[in-house]
Amino acid sequence: MSQVLPGDVTPVHDLIGIGFGPSNVAMAIAISEHNARTGSQEAVSAHFFEQQPRFGWHRGMLIDDATMQVSFLKDLVTLRNPTSEFSFLCYLKSKGRLVDFINHKNLFPLRVEFHDYFEWAAAQVDDMVSYGNEVVGVTPVVRDGAVEYMDVTVRSGEGLEVHRARNLVIGTGLRPLMPEGVERGDRVWHNSDLLAKVAGLEGTSPSRFVVVGAGQSAAENVAYLHRVFPEAEICAVFSRYGYSPADDSSFANRIFDPEAVDQYFTAPDEIKRKLMDYHGNTNYAVVDIDLIDDLYRQAYQEKVLGTERLRFVNVSRLTGVEETPEKVRSTVKSLVTGEESELDADIVVFATGYSPVDPVGLLGDVADRCLRDDEGRVRVERDYRIATDSDLRCGIYLQGGTEHTHGITSSLLSNTAIRVGEILDSLLDRGVKSASDEARPVTDGAGSTVR
Repeated sequence: MSQVLPGDVTPVHDLIGIGFGPSNVAMAIAISEHNARTGSQEAVSAHFFEQQPRFGWHRGMLIDDATMQVSFLKDLVTLRNPTSEFSFLCYLKSKGRLVDFINHKNLFPLRVEFHDYFEWAAAQVDDMVSYGNEVVGVTPVVRDGAVEYMDVTVRSGEGLEVHRARNLVIGTGLRPLMPEGVERGDRVWHNSDLLAKVAGLEGTSPSRFVVVGAGQSAAENVAYLHRVFPEAEICAVFSRYGYSPADDSSFANRIFDPEAVDQYFTAPDEIKRKLMDYHGNTNYAVVDIDLIDDLYRQAYQEKVLGTERLRFVNVSRLTGVEETPEKVRSTVKSLVTGEESELDADIVVFATGYSPVDPVGLLGDVADRCLRDDEGRVRVERDYRIATDSDLRCGIYLQGGTEHTHGITSSLLSNTAIRVGEILDSLLDRGVKSASDEARPVTDGAGSTVR
């Protein structure tokens, strides 16, 4: 619901969301369920802006046989509301696959299936999102010396629009990370673009790929390229002796529990660092043991048959990449001897992870009111709200970029359903609600559209 203030023609949203990936889809669902349960007087008005033309989540890595690393029960809603009509089980029922999935006896769906679930869920709340709309700036609205609202400038194919909000929730996801000095190109890829780039190779016959990295995505890239290009050699380059298995044992998985967020948040910084050191192998630079075994089995079989296409260049690091129209020349350095060698390939794929987007990068002057810790990181309250000076009365909530305060689940799906419930509770506890039905566009004195 939006409110038009006396003497002001600008409607106000209770919440504007930046980005519409899984986290903000879950946020929209939580608000939708709250509004349906409470009625118009308690309803929360919200709208989300997504620069992609439609919903998409890691589309470049939707390899046909890749599975999720989290249980289907950690969907967008179940841990918050087990009776929700937006659950993965309800999705399966709507697709006529519920019994088949149960017979499959598997907690971990195909990644492409879970993406289809996300699309299904997003479509049910698509009245709350504007696709093809990029948020380009945020401006504080000051009343009596305090920031009462934020004006969000959005760019679409029709030009610029301004939307006013009491609160923001930022869910802009992660950005592909390349090694310093390496740029993506026609022959130098990041794994996030894998499927689209492979489609562009149709009709060609690459003879060698180099895949850099030691995590799950790197191993999946190696296996996929080895299968799709049966004449090509696949060289995996990493600094370890081999892929390390992910620790998904029952006790270790408690690091992803909702209660673990409370414990991590209140722990001293020294303990936070220890916890990350202890349990980083649940998520970072590790690979599912079944995939490790499959790759080793394939490599050994090729060695027996004398047709080796899988090569593992271990205890080594890629130190240089030179792209030409015909090939990529890579420089590989042994970490043991220091010796460098040249490795030519048709394609080099960097499965080198992602980096969080600066959570305050779009906030403009509002960013100056956000508090930081001694290491320059944004301070975040337990309810995922950025700590600000007292004159900023709006709430700025983060879905991601909170690993230093909330732990390892910051950018993962494991706690998404719980997190959005906590953000919604925070909004309601702070008395954020409005009275009218819809935010309608109006024009300000400068000729820009204001919603």
